[in-house]
Amino acid sequence: MLQQHRLTTLDSGVRVVTEAMPSVRSVSLGFWIATGSRHEDDHHAGLSHLLEHLLFKGSEKYGSLEIDQIFDAMGAELNAGTGKETTSVYARVIDEHAPEAFGVMADMVFRPALNDIDSERAVILEEIAMYEDDPQEKVFDLLGEAVFGGHPLGRAIIGRADVIAGTPAEQIARFHAERYQPGNVVIVAAGAVDHDAFTNLAAETITRGSSGSNSRALPAPGVSAPRRRFERKDTEQYHVCLGGPGLARHDDRRFALRVLDNVFGGTSSSRLFQEVRERRGLAYAVYSFTSAYQDTGQAGLYLGTRPDNIVEGLDVIASELARLREDPATPEELARAKENLKGRVVLALESTGARMNRLGSELLAGMPLLSLDETVERINAVSVEDLAGLVDELWSPDRLSAAGIGPDEGRFEEALGSMAPALVETR
Repeated sequence: MLQQHRLTTLDSGVRVVTEAMPSVRSVSLGFWIATGSRHEDDHHAGLSHLLEHLLFKGSEKYGSLEIDQIFDAMGAELNAGTGKETTSVYARVIDEHAPEAFGVMADMVFRPALNDIDSERAVILEEIAMYEDDPQEKVFDLLGEAVFGGHPLGRAIIGRADVIAGTPAEQIARFHAERYQPGNVVIVAAGAVDHDAFTNLAAETITRGSSGSNSRALPAPGVSAPRRRFERKDTEQYHVCLGGPGLARHDDRRFALRVLDNVFGGTSSSRLFQEVRERRGLAYAVYSFTSAYQDTGQAGLYLGTRPDNIVEGLDVIASELARLREDPATPEELARAKENLKGRVVLALESTGARMNRLGSELLAGMPLLSLDETVERINAVSVEDLAGLVDELWSPDRLSAAGIGPDEGRFEEALGSMAPALVETR
């Protein structure tokens, strides 16, 4: 299965990248913008998320209801997302509708009307309230705060209610004008697409706006001692995350990290899943995870368990961390993890959406667009020694922060005692 992407930079500064899949009739379209919660200060926390919502409230040419009707009539999917460092607007349509879908999306992204703001403020305030009621989601942001402190990476993407409710319309418009510059935008099409025709369509459609970019220098997160964060809430389970700084997006060890995460807690055959859930029945959900940013990253794990099981659950996790340091992977685990990752890479190539996401996110971040053969080669090259080095750097108990949500902080601290004293003593 060949991967053949083509890239063109328009005179406006917009980068257009396509990847043709002749065997499909669908096209996944994406607008990727280099702005996210990390680009915000405290006074703007949540404006990237609010603006993403407002793109759907209408543009200069299309009303909000009209946008919904157009995509519904196509049988298409239109959505968007805000991340720490990016915002994306994306759709999947059949090939004959791609030009019309693209035109609507371009108008939404570059020329939003920014009308009916107050109703969307109310929607997001409801979303924030829903988020506050969901400890299984909020605990990850508590861990981010513990790991990154006051740095923007430690803030929730969803934003602050006072910013969402109180930012004037003209300030939101200025926020859009500063960040949605053509030079900060990557447009992607994957599937039944012709690069030259799509590039011409983009050039004809995007005729207004500055040709520059407003890419801002990002403050680097400082290195600090591990922290603990706890929020008391009357929940049936304790929701616990442990973690610390991880690898930056460009780090060559990212392939080894994916293998390590696969072995430790990223699959149903992983050590955490087998030991905590399958053998002892201490949790329904337990897993490890990683995230990567421009200059840093995060590695962590999640456990959701009842009060009676939290001490034993974290004790098992402490034992698994010790085993990970002594033996990062058996030959069988290493081989299985590599095959899992290679299989997932190949299966993703059958999805136009997965290809669109890969092209947009990696090009926007300045990542090399590796071929399938290159990716497989990098995965195959990972050794046990590579994993051991990452375990020492990322999973030493004395560098892990902890976050928890549950009914009793004392019980949480008691459970953490088996992990590392610093998790209890450092606030």
